[in-house]
Amino acid sequence: MNAAQNSPIKLSDLPADSGVLICGHGSRAKIAEQEFGLLAAGLRRQYPSVKIEYGFLEYSAPNLHMALDRLIEQGVKNIHAVPGMLFRATHAQNDIPSVLTTYAEKHKDLTITYGRELGLHDEMIAAFEMRILEALGLKETPESGSLYDTMLVVVGRGTSVAAANAEAAKLCRIVTENLGFGWAETVYSGVTFPSVGVGLEMASKLGFKRVVVAPYFLFSGRLIDRIYGYVDKVAAEHPEIEYLKADYLKDNDHVINTFAYRIEELVNNTSGEKNLLIDFKERLARGEIDVHHHHAEFKPSHDHGHDHGHDHDHGHGHGHHHAPYRHIAHPLGPRTMIDENVCCCFMGQFPESVIEEERELRKRNGIPATERTPLCKKS
Repeated sequence: MNAAQNSPIKLSDLPADSGVLICGHGSRAKIAEQEFGLLAAGLRRQYPSVKIEYGFLEYSAPNLHMALDRLIEQGVKNIHAVPGMLFRATHAQNDIPSVLTTYAEKHKDLTITYGRELGLHDEMIAAFEMRILEALGLKETPESGSLYDTMLVVVGRGTSVAAANAEAAKLCRIVTENLGFGWAETVYSGVTFPSVGVGLEMASKLGFKRVVVAPYFLFSGRLIDRIYGYVDKVAAEHPEIEYLKADYLKDNDHVINTFAYRIEELVNNTSGEKNLLIDFKERLARGEIDVHHHHAEFKPSHDHGHDHGHDHDHGHGHGHHHAPYRHIAHPLGPRTMIDENVCCCFMGQFPESVIEEERELRKRNGIPATERTPLCKKS
């Protein structure tokens, strides 16, 4: 549907031969897979007449091919796919479009369009603010000045894509002003800086009576457990400060509303931005991406940064290639998580000298050795 047409199509009015695909990355944590399914279930409840399926790039079932097959089995000829991801990093830009492109080439009678990531839509900001207010025991935004004694720490995913990291920082500023916190910082659980542990240690020195730690994550899993673990550790070391842990987003109604908005935006071609699928195909035509068969069915002409932060082995049938993150050795960044059961993709990027420096520093500071994470095997 073109935006020039008089009556935009509502999601509830999609034709019978149209369907929706929610695209996730997948996780080894079963709870993340289950919670992703709850999002799709919530969307189905709101739009019972719409054919809606979800699938994952890897680790979880159903995979994207299976979800696409299910839509075809229901008579769908036009598929509107959207990434179930907060920000636009490698998976949303390359991995998902690659799968959709390959699938479409094998099903010539099928039309697949691809929309935007969730991003900083007003509904996503509202969802995040709701979780923060819940942590404070509040149901609505407090009066100006009542949170000046409280600091907000927003935990972003952290990727090798600077623009995605900047979106997390932008979100932090918006929420800080909307709710009226006395101070705020953005920290990251992935391959950038400052890391969660370092950020919380710094927060403890600023003199605030309360610190709210809010992970901007859709689902649970190892990363959420690690974030909350850091909070517990710092709270035990600073009993004079009240630390509050905000819940992650999950199937918040505001999140489901954002999915509906992104789908309608895609159907009516009203995003005002270049379509990610078109952008992928143009880069493919320019030779910047070489398609081959593995979980995402593409390999960039240069090694790409794999932005997932979960623990995994490399025996799932394809070679991973990880572009060096140029700030991997930042003194306040990923190196501070060495040997803390982080993804081996982290460990494989550290020069041996950095690993030894960090271990020696911990030894001097009396920090007990933890289970060491093996380096990635060379593929």
